[in-house]
Amino acid sequence: MRDVIFSLMILALLPVCYRRSVIGLLSFSWLAYMRTQDLCWGFAREQRWSFLIAMVTVAGFIARPTSGRWFVRDPRCYAMIALAVWVGLSIVMGDFFPSHQLDGYIEFWKIVGVSLFTTAVITRREHLRVLVWVIALSFAFYGVKVGVSGVLSFGRIQVLQGPGGMLEDNNNFGLALTMALPLLMQIWLVERNKVLKRGLLLTIPLTVITILLTHSRGAFLSMACMIAMLVWRSKNRLVGIGLALCAAVVAYAFVPASYIERLRSIEHYEEDGSAMGRLAAWQTALNMSKDNPAFGVGFSTFQAHYWRYRSGAEHEGRRVAHNAYLQVLAETGMPALALYLFLIAATMWGLWRLRRDAKRLYYTSWILSYTTMFESAMVAFIVGSVFLNRAQFDLFYHFVAIVIAFERIARREMEGLAPLEGARKRGGELVVVRPHGFTRIAPQGGFSGGNV
Repeated sequence: MRDVIFSLMILALLPVCYRRSVIGLLSFSWLAYMRTQDLCWGFAREQRWSFLIAMVTVAGFIARPTSGRWFVRDPRCYAMIALAVWVGLSIVMGDFFPSHQLDGYIEFWKIVGVSLFTTAVITRREHLRVLVWVIALSFAFYGVKVGVSGVLSFGRIQVLQGPGGMLEDNNNFGLALTMALPLLMQIWLVERNKVLKRGLLLTIPLTVITILLTHSRGAFLSMACMIAMLVWRSKNRLVGIGLALCAAVVAYAFVPASYIERLRSIEHYEEDGSAMGRLAAWQTALNMSKDNPAFGVGFSTFQAHYWRYRSGAEHEGRRVAHNAYLQVLAETGMPALALYLFLIAATMWGLWRLRRDAKRLYYTSWILSYTTMFESAMVAFIVGSVFLNRAQFDLFYHFVAIVIAFERIARREMEGLAPLEGARKRGGELVVVRPHGFTRIAPQGGFSGGNV
């Protein structure tokens, strides 16, 4: 019955996706991040529903005479395309072609394609808001589902595997939930419906519990840095620090002793076989890069070349890179790593610039809240990528595209401020109350960047 209901839902969505590309993108994101088909047990589980939704959405986009460009003319979009092309060159320049390589490359182009399409489709603030909701609640579903099980078992369970796809590994699962946490916090802060607000408030601690139950040290460090960013960006840092400390005490009391010991192993990494094995894999990745600086050893062939370039450390074994940056460097070369780092740096720089400009105009605004949300999510990914082999992590490329769309929407709103009305004095400045926040104006008539 579950398969039938799910299939009917998808079939009902198809004509809507054809007519409205935004609905198609939202439906695709829902299927990609919630892995809804994996909750079925019969014929619906093996069907390519995401591909069907994507094809219908693209067909509808092409059929409309008013359809615009396929992606925004932004340096980050061109960098994603250049990265995908360079990855293809690394395959051509490689010394052999494993059977899984082409499938992985096609999947990577799908990730880039969806990201580029997102920049073209998300053009309004309402679209952006709903997409954030879809992504956040898709991950919150598993945060609540697993978190409740963890509470009922008093933290004795361990999540060794995620729901599937990019979330199959427990480390990737923990990282994705960590990146979703700022989104959940943001929609909880702005939600006005009391029932929804209470429900959202419940999802946050349960999602944190789920992250802890993955026993992923990388996810724990990502979450710690993400929380630090949220506290730093909060209006009252002392209160934020206090809440973070209280959360840490509660988490310490809840998690099992085995996980505490696993976290303590970070301090004495030289005594941990897993940690030393990762260091050996990092050295092996550097050895690959030294011999193949331009194109690497070939996309998705790290393990196949491992023994040839192994470091010879005590805890050696045929491993993955366990580091997204070294994975890109070893498999696809220095130019690919430069493009990859550019995506990260340009996205963070764009958010910082937008925050700086918005603070000159607003005392408080959804724009400032969203910059904090995306900054924190990106910090989680940047830290987590140091320990995880996720150079082709879907959520990262999608977040880059969403930030591009967010910047365009926010700057369009900032440039189109309505005539000033209802201004009143506050702290020596004129403050204008608007639907999207408080706009501040200096006594001379110019904009002031100071705090109100």
